Amino acid sequence: MSRRAEAPDELVARARNGEARAIGRLISLVEDGSPVLREVMAALTPHAGHAHVVGLTGSPGVGKSTSTSALVTELRRRDLRVGVLAIDPSSPFSGGALLGDRIRMSEHATDPGVFIRSMAARGHLGGVSRATPQAMRVLDAAGFDVILVETVGVGQSEVEIARLADTTVVLLAPGMGDGIQAFKAGILEIGDLFVINKADRDGADSVRRDLRSMIALAERPEGAWRPPVLKTVALQGQGADEVVDGIDQHRAWAEETGELGRRRVRRARDEIEAIALTALRARWGAVGDGADIDRLAAAVTAGESDPYAAADELLAD
Repeated sequence: MSRRAEAPDELVARARNGEARAIGRLISLVEDGSPVLREVMAALTPHAGHAHVVGLTGSPGVGKSTSTSALVTELRRRDLRVGVLAIDPSSPFSGGALLGDRIRMSEHATDPGVFIRSMAARGHLGGVSRATPQAMRVLDAAGFDVILVETVGVGQSEVEIARLADTTVVLLAPGMGDGIQAFKAGILEIGDLFVINKADRDGADSVRRDLRSMIALAERPEGAWRPPVLKTVALQGQGADEVVDGIDQHRAWAEETGELGRRRVRRARDEIEAIALTALRARWGAVGDGADIDRLAAAVTAGESDPYAAADELLAD
């Protein structure tokens, strides 16, 4: 028997009451690009804008999922509701998430104050999923106080999480060349907190010292936030309280200086731009199944037109 289609406002109301099934259904609509997504976003927007979004990023193997779980434990100890979006690598066959963070964070599975969702990157670069901003809006409107976004292991240029998060936590680990990685990758520019996980290993103090030196050398305007460098052993839950304290301090600074508002406006601008570009691509594909673009591309290749003129013609259609 087919399931009765639920109205967006009904789903939103149930999600607002903390019903995990409704929250999951809304995120599924987001991931699937449902035709009712416009109605869903309209129903969610009046209730959003309160959650603090924390991005956790770092190279593969630094312990992002373990650190996320430790942060959830500490945030719940402070009586905060926590939503987690764990971005997984995608199966090349199904497009689905491969690792299943809900299994890795099973200790929180029965806690009604925690909602964990694995989302497939589906080939989207930047360590996050294309649907992440709308999924964040779902959790925000559902009343979660903090949203943790755990990225796919990033490379040297995949720092998109910094444009999504209110606070970006960069995880590193000793013995993995992470100090050098941070210097090369521009990570110093995106990190609001640096956390050296697995700090019980040799070399943790060296990584911390090097990072502190680089942060001290970086040119920062007067009054700018100076990222702390913290140490944790997430597997044992050590240091999670200091990380949450650091997140709280960064939020207070960002609110006082107006940086929090600027970041959220930038996030909304990026979201609007992404939706508009998706709509344009869909429109171009719907007209002659991309024949117009193929015709214009052939004209540019043959020297009969230039890319700017071709783009103008495409936009004018």
